[in-house]
Amino acid sequence: MDKKTFRTTALRRLRSLSPAQARHADWRVQRQLLHRIQATRAMTVLLYIPLPGEVDTMPLIRTLRRRGITVLVPFMEGESFRLVQYRLPLHTKQYGVREPNFSRKYRKKQIDMAIVPIVGTDTTFRRIGFGKGMYDRFFAREGAYIAETIFVQRAWQYSPVPLTDVWDVRADEIIVGRLS
Repeated sequence: MDKKTFRTTALRRLRSLSPAQARHADWRVQRQLLHRIQATRAMTVLLYIPLPGEVDTMPLIRTLRRRGITVLVPFMEGESFRLVQYRLPLHTKQYGVREPNFSRKYRKKQIDMAIVPIVGTDTTFRRIGFGKGMYDRFFAREGAYIAETIFVQRAWQYSPVPLTDVWDVRADEIIVGRLS
């Protein structure tokens, strides 16, 4: 099996979850993430605004903002993205991605935790994403500023055969909503 075939199969499995199963998996992931953020005392967190099929991070974003934690989200630029501070209103752009207006308010500084959605992983625990390579390019450029990287997914999608490349992002931890 190659990466493209694995991605297609994994996405099909993730989309087959019922709405109730997806909500429950999202809730479990959000709860574990909040516990992890509190345990590490992270004050700057890179999150994402979810696409269909990804763990819903919106309740977590609202909770973190209420607690005074800086939430950064991707702002797409060409084949990669830069970070902007999360704020409303959100606008829908290419690939159905929602994002806030561009802002230069965020300057390069330490990011305590990056939370990244994945489609699956393999024996190297590197990211198999949606195939655009945006996170790979971003981490290659900005990875030195990120203290910890956590992958999240609704259901465990794992290949026992290595499928990833050396430039694919590697996680410090993976949090999964459902193991089956």
